Order: sequence, then structure tokens, then C-alpha cells
Amino acid sequence: VVDTNILLHHMDVLEYLRDDDDDDDDDNDENENGNDDATNPSKPNPHPRRRHRSIADAIVVPQTALEECRHRSLVMYRRIVDLIRSSGDDATRADDKGRKQKKNGGGSGSERCFIVFADVHHVDTQIFHGWKGVSKADEEEGVEDGTTTINDENDARLRNVARFYGEALYDYRRRRRTGARNANAEVVFLTDDAQSRRLASSEQPPPDERPGDAADRGGLYYRARSMRDHVSLLQKEDPSLTLLDLVAQFHSAPGPPMSEGIRGKDGGGDDDSGGRAACYPPHLSSQTLSRGLQTNRYYQGIYRSDRDSHTEGYVTIRRGEDRVAVVIRGKADVNRAVDGDIVAIELHSVDLWLGGARNGGDGSDSGGGGGDGDEEKERGSQSQTADDRNEGHDRQTKKDDAGIAADTAEPSLRDAENIAEEVAVDDEGEELRRPTAKIVGIIRRNFHKNYCGSICTIAVSAAAPEEDDIAPSETELARPAAAAAFESESKMEGERTTMHPHDVIAAKHEREHPDGVTSTVVFFPIDNRIPPILLRTTQRDRLIGMRILVSMDSWPAESEYPLGHYVKTLGVTGTKETETQVLLQEFRIPCEPFPAKVLACLPPADYKIELEPGRTDLRHLPVLSIDPPGCKDIDDALHCIELPNGNWQVGVHIADVTHYVEAGTAIDLEAANRSTSTYLVNKRLDMLPSLLTTDLCSLKGNVDRFAFSVLWEVTPEAEIVNVDFKKSIIHSIAALTYQQAQALIDKPEKDCKGDIQAGAVKRLAKLARKFRSRRINAGALTLASPEVKFVLDSESLNPTDVQAYTLYEANALVEEFMLLANVTVAKKILRHYPTLSILRRHPAPNRSMFDGLIQKAKTRGISICIDDSKKLADSLDAAAEITSDDPYLNQLLRILSTRCMSPAQYFCSGEYQAKDWHHYGLAAPVYTHFTSPIRRYADVCVHRLLAAAIGVAPLPVFLSSKSYLHDLAANMNRRHRAAQLAGRASVQLHTLIFFAGGDEGEGGGVKEEDAYVLDVETASMSEPSFTVMVPRYGIEGRVRLTKIAINDECLVRDPENHRLGYKDAATGKIMASVSVFDRVRVRIWVRSTRDRKELVVDLLEPKILANPHVKDDDVDTEMGASTVTSSGKKKKKKQRISK
Repeated sequence: VVDTNILLHHMDVLEYLRDDDDDDDDDNDENENGNDDATNPSKPNPHPRRRHRSIADAIVVPQTALEECRHRSLVMYRRIVDLIRSSGDDATRADDKGRKQKKNGGGSGSERCFIVFADVHHVDTQIFHGWKGVSKADEEEGVEDGTTTINDENDARLRNVARFYGEALYDYRRRRRTGARNANAEVVFLTDDAQSRRLASSEQPPPDERPGDAADRGGLYYRARSMRDHVSLLQKEDPSLTLLDLVAQFHSAPGPPMSEGIRGKDGGGDDDSGGRAACYPPHLSSQTLSRGLQTNRYYQGIYRSDRDSHTEGYVTIRRGEDRVAVVIRGKADVNRAVDGDIVAIELHSVDLWLGGARNGGDGSDSGGGGGDGDEEKERGSQSQTADDRNEGHDRQTKKDDAGIAADTAEPSLRDAENIAEEVAVDDEGEELRRPTAKIVGIIRRNFHKNYCGSICTIAVSAAAPEEDDIAPSETELARPAAAAAFESESKMEGERTTMHPHDVIAAKHEREHPDGVTSTVVFFPIDNRIPPILLRTTQRDRLIGMRILVSMDSWPAESEYPLGHYVKTLGVTGTKETETQVLLQEFRIPCEPFPAKVLACLPPADYKIELEPGRTDLRHLPVLSIDPPGCKDIDDALHCIELPNGNWQVGVHIADVTHYVEAGTAIDLEAANRSTSTYLVNKRLDMLPSLLTTDLCSLKGNVDRFAFSVLWEVTPEAEIVNVDFKKSIIHSIAALTYQQAQALIDKPEKDCKGDIQAGAVKRLAKLARKFRSRRINAGALTLASPEVKFVLDSESLNPTDVQAYTLYEANALVEEFMLLANVTVAKKILRHYPTLSILRRHPAPNRSMFDGLIQKAKTRGISICIDDSKKLADSLDAAAEITSDDPYLNQLLRILSTRCMSPAQYFCSGEYQAKDWHHYGLAAPVYTHFTSPIRRYADVCVHRLLAAAIGVAPLPVFLSSKSYLHDLAANMNRRHRAAQLAGRASVQLHTLIFFAGGDEGEGGGVKEEDAYVLDVETASMSEPSFTVMVPRYGIEGRVRLTKIAINDECLVRDPENHRLGYKDAATGKIMASVSVFDRVRVRIWVRSTRDRKELVVDLLEPKILANPHVKDDDVDTEMGASTVTSSGKKKKKKQRISK
């Protein structure tokens, strides 16, 4: 019988069921009388390691616990409901395949059984009048009844359920004393509430009133255990179980055992410190928070961590009609909140808000901001923990790692969610500051997600550290000797070699438990927004080098990091299949198969596309599509014909997805949740089922398809005469690739007579050139991306080559008409639905985002003006003439300009003023997405708006709600960004495989390439280094000059010119230097560590900077890389160089 806290925290244990294949011969598990051999002293169990299949033969879920679970966590409620339903399916499958032999009590070889007990309506489980909720022991000690809460009454009702089953089992055995099945079965009440367990013992009858045959069960109708105690007993009986790892934990070690220390329904509280010093301020009680929220002393909101740190984030609160982002910085102020938690915050005084002179102007100082003035900040800086410094170093390390170059900057909160980041603090509204606050309480935890990552352990050292004069503390005694040894050896490495931050944290927190079975290890999530998690596991050695899923359980005030439990293993770290699962998990990409209710919405397999009433027949038009080779989800097609009056008719035909995806259906809700298709290097995850994506909706050649068409009449000089919108049926005459379309564009006119395809493509190209010229003159930007493509092996799908994308005029042709269609549709739906339209905006960049690029460009004599998009475009065009000797430099400037801008965002037109609808990059007053409904849900919504605007279909009711549209746009932005990041992570993974020379081969794919310097580290006493871009592979990484000491007197730092140099010690002459936009020669290779592989970029030329202490002739052979072995000792590893 399970308590509510078991449902909330131990679903992974309840869901556990050993596979049939894992069971040894079940026939031998019982004797011929059907009794469990394990309980028969006369016959030993021949298979003692296969006694249990799950935690119990039957699990009773009281209605009270189920209702409490639904109130506390819908996620866990849905999981238990699904589990209850699946238990019936398990029984059905067992009946279908037949049982070898019926099972009895003792051995849990039977199928898993869940029972929902309606205790609320059962007479034997009601709370009797006069119940006080105090145990007999407490009464004897004089403890009087206090205020009985609803939780106390629910706990009592759950104990009554356990007693009801215990008494029923006793009566059953008493009636059938001989030959009774399940003779050794017992009723266990599982609860992590220590008080409820004490009451369970005291509420049962005294010894003189207990049943006469109760000696074997200690005179109790049922036993109360914590989940950990129960699972520990099962594992003693059946060592093959691996359940202890799945048990949630609520106390860090060392500390009191879980069975004695847990309080309350949540399975823990801030007061359960076990005598250990608190690492964080206590959270306020719910009553205090409620009063504070009512009086506006505290504010409620969702805590969102920054992408690169779990100790910095923000909470959005209401300030009048506006929403304001309040900054939360530092461990003390974050106070154990995790991304997604609903929290209560208390604002700091205005003088501590970011942006004022008193705190440095930009808030770049470290610390939590939880004190008063400069004195408090100085005190916070001095008290910074080693883990704070390690995490800061870890964030910097991750930023500096080589990887795939980013396309754009991260969107600001104002751009992404229309949230203000600054507020006026004076009456005139001239002084703006970013408000800061501290978290004072957690209203609802967000612990129901599984996090992906790896554990980091300290390898056993060959030699123990030397004894120190200072006596070790109690905490240090609890740490493994290997951790201390590792740390000791690392101190002797020298100033340029430091322990990895993961190793430092692991050394501090890893420890063995007194039970001799479990140990605490540190789990590091892939997602930087999540802090390290302390796991208690029985399989530490098996988990090393694996990617695993972990669930977070609690975060006591005395624990520096949250506590969690192991969920499952994904696979070996570094393998393509495993890392692909990891990136899908990290970015929350929906990758599950479409459920049956979604597939039920699809047309039948023999569905025929035929002309319907209200649809225009355009099958006589020479429609064709132009796409990349191998494209299967063809969203769009084009046509261009001459009209009798000398003008041309141009059509853009888009797949009519809404014909098959009806608003509000299961398939529509699934598409709205997924919001976009995700494209990885080796696979595609579709927004819609494949029947629609690659068949019925795909505008393939030589088949009829339903479409939504935009038809323009234009002059040969690209002047638009009129436009019309039609639901249509089309018949594509060809599905061209970009290369094929380009061949038609280049085909001589004399060879095009009678060629319908060539004539149409040439006319489209002519119009596209004029439309493009017009856009550029209006200020549209021509930007660039470092994107590359892989050539994959046909069998293994491993990358065999990396190539730059080749862009043809045909690419620009398609782009122009898609842009034209999107702008035209945006204007149409806005005229009819000015406050309900789904649009796409691209905000103008802040000057601060461009300051760095502007200063660097000046060192090359290039002036960049960003007053508007037209001036920026002109600046980049002018730079092309200055950098004509190296054409890639201008492309690099365009890539870097793109990065200085936030990405475009979806929004509802009613949320922004018309002046904020503008798309900066396209220089378009209004813009939307209409042309890709197969892979973007925003386009599906726009199709419905357009259909309603032209009167062919009513507008769905939910598209009339501004609040719904706000949430919809937010989800589409989130999913779109996640899909982009997942795609980039997939490219990063395949880049690692490519440079490693295979899945396991280290260094086999070492390459030497030209690179361009993007940034130079010139700060005083900083590590000599600079960042480069490798155009050939689209890689960006930091090059560290490891052969030059930080304090080398010959090192020349020139911040004004963004340059690093090295001078001759005797003459003072600069022997070699690098500055921004210089071309250098680098080597790219893969370094493998215990828990990950990383891409490394080393400098080859200028050789003096690569190694100033070696003659030029020796530099080529002296490119060894220093690494740290698992024992912490340094060794030299030669890297193979490709010929």
C-alpha cells in the first residue's frame, strides 16, 4: 500500500519490472506443491538470484493518495495512471501466452498488479470520531493533540487501508489454515514519512489483543517501511535486483539514515540537516509566503536559468501591465532553485539593482547581490567557495571549447517574450536599472524531468598522498583516499595546469556509504542550466564512461548540490547513437513515435486526391518545384506563364496541410506541441506523420496534390498588378534540384524554344533578380552563415568528408518568391485580423551588440554603421572593396554581423505596437511564415488565418484568444530554437567523429587548415590565446599559446589594435604577432578524456607564437600535447599529423 510521497518521488521504482528474459527457469523457482522454495527450509532455492521481478506482487494505490498526487503533480499522476492501465494489459498478455505454472506468495514471478482502492467511500477506512493523530508513545510522553491538518487525516486514512488489507489477509489465512496459498505474504505500507511510520506501529492492537498466530509477523497486521528500507530487504533476498539506484534520496551523506530522518509529505524539509551546517538560507514556510505574496512583499514567478550557468537567471513578475525580468545571481540568491521551479522572490533595495554606479554599472561583478552596498559585495567576493570558482572556470572552458560556429546571438528577453529587462528608478524615467532579487521560497518544484549526462569519479591513485601536519576534518575523512590523492598531485602540476572543474567537485563530494554497498558520486548534466547532482548508486564502476538519465529528488539546505537517483543508461559516451539520444534529450526534442490517436486522424491508405467543391483546378498550369537533392518533404512549387495582355502570372503553391490536419484534433495538438521538424545530420524528426510529410502533402512531380496558392499578375519589370489567393489542386510537372534548375537558367535562349520548364524557370529568375535588387535597395541585408554539409558513408552513416554549401542562383530564385509570398500573406491576414495575426519580427540590434565588431573592423580600416539596415548593408558592401585581396574576409564580416543580431521571433500582432512588427534583416514592415506548413506549425496557423480571411473556412475558436496565441508563439519560438541548437549539436557530434578518424580512433582525422582570427585575448595577466574560425569546416575555437607563460616579459599585448605579439628579448623587435582578421595555420584534432571527447585547435603558424623556445626547423616535430592521466600525472602524447 503506497503513500502519496511514494507516488511523487518513487515512480521509477514502481515502474520497475524485470523482463521475462531476465528470469531464470521459473519452473524451478517453486516446489511441486506451489510453495516458494525460498521459504521452504527443506529444499534450497536453486535460483536464489531470481526471486523478485518487482517491488511487490500487488501494489495498492488508495484513492486518497491518487487524488493528492493529481493535486501536487500532474506529471506523476499521469505516470501512475498509465502504469495502472498497463498492469491490466500485462495480465492480458500473460493470459495470451499462458503461464508455465501458477505463482504463489514469496516469489514475485507473477505479473505486476496494481489495485486502485476507493478508501474515500469504504466504511472500514474512514477516520473515526475523536481521532487525534497522536501515537501512543507520544501520549505517554504527554504530547497533546495539536491542530490536525488535512494531511494528517489523509495519512490516517492511508494507514487504515493498509490495516484493512492486513486484517483481510489474516482472516483469509485463519479460515484456510491448511493449504492456503500466499501463506507467507505480508502487507507493507510504503511511506517516506517517519511520523506516519511511527503511528502505523502504535495504532495497531496492543500485544494482548493481537491475533494468536501473529508471532511470525511481530504481532502486526501490516508493516510500515520507507522505500529505501523495503528495497534494501528485497536486494538482500535477490542480489540481482538493481533497484537501490532508483530510490529517491532526501539526505546527503554523511547524515542520518533516510528511514529515520524524513519528515512530512514531501519526504524531507530544511530542518533535516542531521547536525550538518546549512549551505543555503532556509526557505520560508508556505504560510509566510502566502502572506507575503498577498501584501506584495514577495513576488511569484518561474525561475529560468541562464543557458551557461545554473547560478544565474531571472524570474518574470508583473509590474502593472508590464512583465519585468528580475535578475537572480549567485548561489545564495538562487537558493536551490532549479530551472522551471515556481518560486517566491524578494526584491533587493534599488541601490543593489544592476546598472547603477554603485555596483559597477553593468552588473558584471560576481556574487549574489544579497547584501547592502560595496561592503557586502566585498564580503561576498572573499567568501566565494572553491566550487563557485570551479563552476566559473567550467563555464569559461565550455565557451572556449572548439565547436561549430553559432549563427546568431541569443535572443533577448524583450525580443523573445516581450519582457522588459530594465525599469525606471527616477521620476523622469531617465535612469534605468535591472532589478535584482533573492529567492526566499519554492512554491512548486520542477523535479519531474530526467536529465542526461555522465558521472565524474576520481580514479584510484597509485600512491597515497603524503601526510599533512593539519588534521583532516570530518568531511575530508568521509572522502575517498583517491580523491585526496588526486587533489594533492594536482597541486604540483604548475601554474598552467589545473584540475578540471568536474574533478574538483567530484573530489569533494564523492564518498562511500557505511552500508558498504552504495556510494555517492557526482553527476554532471549536459544542460549547463542544471547543477551537478549527487547520486547514491550501487553500480559506480559500471556507470563510468556511460551516458545516463538521472532524476532530481530533493535539495536539502545542508547539501551543496541537489540529490537525485539513477533512471537508466543510454549508452557508451562518445558513440554516435548514444550522443544523438543525448542531444535529443538535452534540447527536449519530441522523438517518440506518433501515438495511435494521432495516426487515427490520418486518411486511409487508399486515399485518392480529387477535385472538391470550392477548390480551384490549376492542374493545367506548368507547376514545378526546386529543392535540394533527395528532398522528400516538398512544401512549395512555382509556376510562371505569359498572359494574353503581355504580363506574366506567377504562382507560389504551398502544400495544403490544413486539409488533413483539422483544428483541435489529436494530430493538430501533436503538431502544435512539436511545432517544427528537426533536422539532424543523419536523421529527420518530423512534425507530422510520414504519410503526410513525404506523401499526401509533399508536392511531388507528376501527381495531383492539394495546395494553397498565391497568384500574382506582374509586369515583365516585376511590378505587381494584382494578387489572388486560392485553395487549389495542382499537378507538378517536375521536381527539380537546385543544380537542375541552375542548368535551365544557364541554358542559352536559342535552345529553350518549346521547353516549358526552361521558359518558366528563366522567367522566374528574371523576376527574382528584380525583386532582389528592390529589396536590397530598401535595406535588406545580405548576410552569411558558416554552415557546412557532411558526406556520409552509405552504410555506417559516418562522415567521410565535409563540404561547404554551394549556393546557386536557383537558391536565390526560390528564396525571393518565398519571401514575396510570406510578405503578401502577412499583409492580407493583418487587414482582416489586426490583433490576431501570427507574424515574425526581427528587432533592430542594440549598438552594444555591435561595439566589439565595430572596434575590430576599424583596425582594418573598415567602418560599420548600424543606424538602420540600409546603412549596415552599405557598410558591408563597402568593406568588400577594402578586403578585395581576400574575399573570405567580407564573408567573415557578414557572418560576425549576423551573430550580433538576435534571431527572429514569432509573435501575436496584438501584443506589439505596429512599429515593432518590423523585420530588420529583410527590411520588411510585416512578415510571416506561410510557405512551409509541413515542417512548421506557425505556417499551419497562418494558413487557417488566410483561409478565414478569404472566406473559405471559419477561423478556429482558439485562434481568437490572445492569451492562447501568446502561449502558442512562445512554444513555437522555444521549439524552433531548440531544433536549431539540436541541429548544430548534431553537426558538432559528426565533426568530432570526422576528426577522430572513426568512432573510436583518437587523432586519426587530424587536419591542418587555414583559419581567421576573430578575437584576441589582450587583458593583463590573462592566458595568451585567441579565437579562430576555420572556414573549411565551419569550426570556431580558442587557440591557446601554451608555450608562452602568462608573465613572459617578451609577450606583447596590444588591446587597442587587438593584437598579441612576441618580441626578441635582446633587441625588443617583434618577431611574430597575430591580430583580428589575420590568417593563420592551425591543426585540428580530437582529445579524449575520461568522460568526453573535445575538439582542439593548435597553432602551427606563426611558428614563433606556437613555440618561441624552439627553432623554426624543430617546430614541425615538436607539437606534442600535454594531457593529464587518470591518476593526475602529466604525460606527453604525440599527435599524428595527416600527410
